[in-house]
Amino acid sequence: MINMQNPVNIKNKKAKFEYEIIETFTAGIVLTGTEIKSIRESKASIAESFCEFNEQGELFVINMTIEPYSFGTHYNHRPKAERKLLLNKRELKQLRNQVQAKGLTIIPLLLFINENGLAKLKIGLARGKKLYDKRESIKARDTKRDLDRIKKNFK
Repeated sequence: MINMQNPVNIKNKKAKFEYEIIETFTAGIVLTGTEIKSIRESKASIAESFCEFNEQGELFVINMTIEPYSFGTHYNHRPKAERKLLLNKRELKQLRNQVQAKGLTIIPLLLFINENGLAKLKIGLARGKKLYDKRESIKARDTKRDLDRIKKNFK
């Protein structure tokens, strides 16, 4: 049975700082046997990854690292292989049109395992932030931290 005591939530922490997220989608991932086992052990990273369309209009996640399974044999997977994302045709068409027309990018935000035991990737349609936007994010984060500290000391 599936182990629900330790849920897998692998986040892309830099995404909200580097990009302005416009819209999010949840996509399935095509994985091999040892890849899902490594993900269940939380041995994956989506920090430097991004999504790209191929010539056939299929969406792939590039540069996502899934560590080789520790108990795997010579049939183990490649750590940085391109992995196909599963979305319905309407969502794929919408994403492709917005990426081509507006110069937006698609980035992975969260890798998780749903209640059925399937690996899912939450992807976001994003626009890159300018330097001044990043400064505003840092300022807002520092202000929130200071307010939380004051509230904690006040209680």
